[in-house]
Amino acid sequence: MTIERILFDISDALRYPVLLLALLALVVVLAEVGTLLAELRRRRARSVARLEHAADTARDALAAGDGASALRAVCSVGFNPAMDEALTAIVEQRNKPDAANRIAKRLAEYDYRSVRRLERTRILVRMGPALGLMGTLIPLSPALAGLAAGDIKRLSDDLRVAFSVTVAGLLIGAVAYSVSLVRNRLYDQDYSDVEYMAVALAADGAEASATPATAHVHAPQEAIVP
Repeated sequence: MTIERILFDISDALRYPVLLLALLALVVVLAEVGTLLAELRRRRARSVARLEHAADTARDALAAGDGASALRAVCSVGFNPAMDEALTAIVEQRNKPDAANRIAKRLAEYDYRSVRRLERTRILVRMGPALGLMGTLIPLSPALAGLAAGDIKRLSDDLRVAFSVTVAGLLIGAVAYSVSLVRNRLYDQDYSDVEYMAVALAADGAEASATPATAHVHAPQEAIVP
């Protein structure tokens, strides 16, 4: 068995897995679009005035020793469980020893969770076109064989599959890139809100500047261009 035959058999064996992966990736990216629309809907009420009001309310509640009311106030500006968790940690950790570093660590963990969420569509930005290219090239070999044998129907069917997968792959990459771009802005904005709340509720004597010192690890958008 020649090397060329081995490579041909491997390529032929990948035909249906690649087609299934392309279809799965298309379903996933459409689901991500729906999730993004839901995220945008939840953020319609966001405003700087609302954030400042929540910070003032929480500060007054903490001054009065009412931790439960402070937690309700800060969580009122949260848009997802991860953000609520980070905001809750600000209230719970502010009077503990080494509070600034404790809060900074929790903000960093929140940022890492946001990045992991972004990675779902960032992977599709690369995977979509790659699957599209593989799905285009794999059927070309049997299509050319059909052409050589005069089997026009086989040639037509294989070329139709190849071009369809190409379109699907490019669509996946384009939609995933758009979702990643919008979601990156949303998560940067969320992180800014959490940082503001951390500084606004800094305990007396705490180093407020230590909280925003957490590393913001969102990758630049140029890194995910297909």
